[in-house]
Amino acid sequence: MLEIKILGAGCPRCKTLEKLAKRAVEELGVEAKVEHVHDPREIAKYTFTTPALVVNNKLKIQGVPDYPKVKEIIEEEVSGK
Repeated sequence: MLEIKILGAGCPRCKTLEKLAKRAVEELGVEAKVEHVHDPREIAKYTFTTPALVVNNKLKIQGVPDYPKVKEIIEEEVSGK
């Protein structure tokens, strides 16, 4: 099972990234836990820039990419690339 974290305080950009990640998980049919991390100390373990996407404890991207990029990131993690 993938562990996906959306890092951010809950701003509209963070919520958008969370929606994109959940959509990708659903479309790909993968088993994943998607968690929105609001704690600044936890966020600082990965980055100081939010929003950010962490998959299996690896920082994958900062900011809000387009949907195809989010799906590609999750798909690559599933396939082990």
